Amino acid sequence: MTIDPNPPSKNSTLTSWNALEPIWQGGSDLVQTGLPHQQLAPAWQILLLGDGSPTRHLQLLTGEPTEVDVIDMSSIGMDNDNAPSSLQIVPGPRVRRQVWLRTASGQRLAYATSWWEARYVDEYLENKSLPIWASLAKLRTELYRDVQGIYYGESPALAEAFGEAGPFWGRHYVFWHRGEPLTLIYEVFSPYLQRYLGKV
Repeated sequence: MTIDPNPPSKNSTLTSWNALEPIWQGGSDLVQTGLPHQQLAPAWQILLLGDGSPTRHLQLLTGEPTEVDVIDMSSIGMDNDNAPSSLQIVPGPRVRRQVWLRTASGQRLAYATSWWEARYVDEYLENKSLPIWASLAKLRTELYRDVQGIYYGESPALAEAFGEAGPFWGRHYVFWHRGEPLTLIYEVFSPYLQRYLGKV
């Protein structure tokens, strides 16, 4: 799937998002137990399987602020949008947001798609150019990050955008707030991060 840099805002069938074509994937059971270290190095497991903020982790790794390039904000109504099945617990109608996470100097580090209940987008993403973590931290929003799936797969579109060959590691999780699902997020990380985390 590819990203239209100038997507229409009304019809989700006219835009798409970058899901990995999985070579391998695992569910919440593997997220809880972790993977053998020969399959995924411990430092990468902390990034992918941990419940901390990836935006904050990226900033600590690179020593630069993590910035966001918003490339899509689309109203998708009740469409399942080919998203992970966890989308069904996020009430609709929904808005899909796609971003690049990058260093202040411009290096793309990750791609993320998130799905939000439309009525909460303006409340929780008041400044849409901020990373989600920064927006929610500003509001002092208490969250639980429920990592539910991990992926290892290919994406020609992401390979081109990152300037790095795949396969890529990704994950999806649900943010819970006050016992209710707030958003579903799907993230893919660039192999560029091996410069900081070591080999996958």
